[in-house]
Amino acid sequence: MQACVGTLAGVSFDHARSPSTESAERTQEAERAVEDSQRGENMADSADTPAAESTADRGAAPRSTAQRAPAKTAAAAAGTSTRAPRTRTTAAKPRTTPRTKAPSPQAQPQQAPAVAVEEPRKPLVVRPTVLAIHGVHKRYGDIVAVDGVTLDIAEGSFYGIVGPNGAGKTTTLSIVTGLLRPDAGRVVVHGVDVWTEPVRAKHIIGVLPDKLRLFDRLTGAQFLRYAGTLRGLSAKTVRARTADLATAFGIEDALDRLVADYSAGMTKKIALAAAMIHSPRLLVLDEPFESVDPVSAANIIDILQRYTAAGGTVVVSSHGMDMIQRVCDSVAIIVRGQVLASGTIDEVRGEQTLEERFVDLAGGRKAAEGMEWLHSFSD
Repeated sequence: MQACVGTLAGVSFDHARSPSTESAERTQEAERAVEDSQRGENMADSADTPAAESTADRGAAPRSTAQRAPAKTAAAAAGTSTRAPRTRTTAAKPRTTPRTKAPSPQAQPQQAPAVAVEEPRKPLVVRPTVLAIHGVHKRYGDIVAVDGVTLDIAEGSFYGIVGPNGAGKTTTLSIVTGLLRPDAGRVVVHGVDVWTEPVRAKHIIGVLPDKLRLFDRLTGAQFLRYAGTLRGLSAKTVRARTADLATAFGIEDALDRLVADYSAGMTKKIALAAAMIHSPRLLVLDEPFESVDPVSAANIIDILQRYTAAGGTVVVSSHGMDMIQRVCDSVAIIVRGQVLASGTIDEVRGEQTLEERFVDLAGGRKAAEGMEWLHSFSD
């Protein structure tokens, strides 16, 4: 019989074999395929291992890998295999992000402790001194009225001076304004010595004295015109400022009346208007609220506060502790011609009220004894 060579899947075999021999070989090859498939269940990751190794282990005749490959295919086609080889049906997803191991607490770098950053401090604003009183003395015979008073009052201050009757408050303010010459000491207003340059100094001072010495035979309008002209203002400026001051103090209806016919409160108002008409840098007011009604006092306080807010300076003496504590930002307590305490309101009063502090410095309260007759009544 002539042998012919066929080719199937690249594997050669001899067609001259008898049908019985070929059937036996197929049966044998199918059995081997079943055994190999059973071993393949636990060898999914090693599916490419040559089947010849399993054949050699069983003592069978060695065959080439090329000859066994079609046998497995033929056995599967004959339907003799009961379990298909295990294959990976889902492809593994590629890892796109490298997995990093979280650092252990020991491996983490220690952070530096947070350091609080202080905000830059605002520069301290030092206001210039407008009124400087240094070592002022004044005697009347054996009576010492002012005994070495020294004060420095800054620009824009609302400064109060308090003290008991006869303490030297009015005498001190009269020396400051050039109305009374001191025995010793020096007073400087805005860089001008009051006693070496009195005319120049009085141009920058407005005064409301304790004992009002007014030209009371003039009308209110005439008195303000006189005060403005005395300070070097023009007639037009005097008229405009007179109208403004009269409106502010509520004396518009009294401008055409004689000052002698004014009440005590209206007299205070016209005198204060005359002190302010030339717009001075320093206002020195001795008891400005005495005999003034509460409504008028509130208006005057409002005018003075706006004046200090614009850079003016007010020095006021008063016996009203509540008013001084409420209105002023600084205070000095004068007792027997000496300054016993000075500074801001809070610095002077401490934990007390200003009145309590004043009473303590002035000698305390005195008990009224030996006046039992006052309780018997005359009737």
